[in-house]
Amino acid sequence: MKHVGGNVLVWGCVSRLGMGPLSRIQGIMDRFQYEGILENTMRPYARNSVGRGFIFQQDNESKHPSKHIRNWFSRRHVTLIGWPSHSPDLKIIERVWTELESRLIGRNARNADEKLSQLEEEWKTIPVSFIQTILDSLPRRCQAVIHAKGFTTKYQYVIVHIFIGPGNFVHFQQTSACY
Repeated sequence: MKHVGGNVLVWGCVSRLGMGPLSRIQGIMDRFQYEGILENTMRPYARNSVGRGFIFQQDNESKHPSKHIRNWFSRRHVTLIGWPSHSPDLKIIERVWTELESRLIGRNARNADEKLSQLEEEWKTIPVSFIQTILDSLPRRCQAVIHAKGFTTKYQYVIVHIFIGPGNFVHFQQTSACY
């Protein structure tokens, strides 16, 4: 989320039980910062809410499949779901980010800390039923992607980027999540 004074970048996770924690990303996330998020945010949440035998799904964004991160998952005995590199139709979290952004429409922030507070507040209000509906749609989504031979399906998301400009005016930019 961009605004006057810089960016607020967050990492978040969800499960069938609802919203997991948000973690602020400082600067550009590299494999070491990602490992810290996995160790200090994702893993404790997953173990406490889902249980020790949880399965983790991530996209193949450049730092995710790195040897360093693969080793982290191996050392922690975390099972990963194999996932296509470019699968916007199947990315659960993309639909969650779109929902979060839509909940922030019209909310101005004076600085990055205030925007982070708004993100955290709205994140916590996304209902479990929203996540469960997305998860329940995955078999249909997978079948649609197979039928489309990996090309875009009706489940392609439109991502709305919110920019807080000078004077706290909100500007929107819609882009396709097909990348």
